[in-house]
Amino acid sequence: QVQLAESGGGSVQAGGTLRLSCAASGQESNQIYCMGWFRQAPGKEREGVASTERDGSFAYMDSVKGRFTLSKDSAKNILYLQMNSLKPEDTAMYYCATRVRYGSVCLDNYFGMDYWGKGMQVTISS
Repeated sequence: QVQLAESGGGSVQAGGTLRLSCAASGQESNQIYCMGWFRQAPGKEREGVASTERDGSFAYMDSVKGRFTLSKDSAKNILYLQMNSLKPEDTAMYYCATRVRYGSVCLDNYFGMDYWGKGMQVTISS
């Protein structure tokens, strides 16, 4: 089992910044293969925003490249998503998720994730 505790969501104006955090704990937290952030806007499918794999690589969705930065404190098992230059189209529920099994890049496979956080609302006003 892995428990994911998310924090940092909220509402800001366009051009603003937010920093999301996700702390992983539990028996399987030292077996995490990949970890990432996903989002879902009303009426839209869930999509991968940014993820990191066990090999230390990072992946981002095209629309956030250059604006969002993913980082991980491996010692504490905390994943951070620094979001700059936010746009109204970034408005969504943001979820942290992890997988403890080998597989393809997390970013493109939200349906294959093993554990999910409760989610946080991020609202960007114009």
